[in-house]
Amino acid sequence: MKDEYFGDINDYRKYGLLRVLGEVAKVEIAVCWMLTPDEGRETDVKYLNGPKRWRSFDPELFDFLREMVIERKVRNVRVLEGTNILPRSRFFSEMLQDDLTSRARYFERVREFARGAQLVFFDPDNGMDVKSVRIGQRGPSKFLYRNEVSTFFAAGHSLLIYQVFPREKRDPFIRRLTHDLGKTTGTSVVFSYSTDRMVFSRSARRRGRPIHKSKHGSPEPVGLGNQG
Repeated sequence: MKDEYFGDINDYRKYGLLRVLGEVAKVEIAVCWMLTPDEGRETDVKYLNGPKRWRSFDPELFDFLREMVIERKVRNVRVLEGTNILPRSRFFSEMLQDDLTSRARYFERVREFARGAQLVFFDPDNGMDVKSVRIGQRGPSKFLYRNEVSTFFAAGHSLLIYQVFPREKRDPFIRRLTHDLGKTTGTSVVFSYSTDRMVFSRSARRRGRPIHKSKHGSPEPVGLGNQG
């Protein structure tokens, strides 16, 4: 996640899903933004100028993001702290570095921060790790690595992970992603929630133990998928 992404179309969908999990499902959520430095990119906030099309999905969230991004020109995830926009959520907003030592210490602090949360949401720039980028090299701060996934799942948390679609066919990619996460965590319950631009993968626990049944699909979490 980068502050310059705050309030874009992906955030509207992302926060909508977290709001459902927190407010409707009553899940206690630890949000780890995995923040990385801004790069001066322009992100898609045109939807905030189209309330007739977009506001009805989540009026409270839409109005909040429009006020922050369009009216106040704020692009910073920390404005969510101290609000009830994401119910039952706490936020870990430290910057993540590329080097191995800093990363290890970062995730130690996240583990302590997430203690007691039912769900940990990870928001890497790109998603799950790829073979071409190893920890300690340039660029790993944009990824969440499988050993980190297994550590947090073993600690008793369900996990929700943001993933940008790579340049390949999406259905096979989602199937491979859910299979890999199931293998990494040792659970057969991995849900996927997809839109036209991204997919969220959720490895689920119940009372601290894996549920031994499987479900795979791509439901629209709050009506925010496939809207352009």
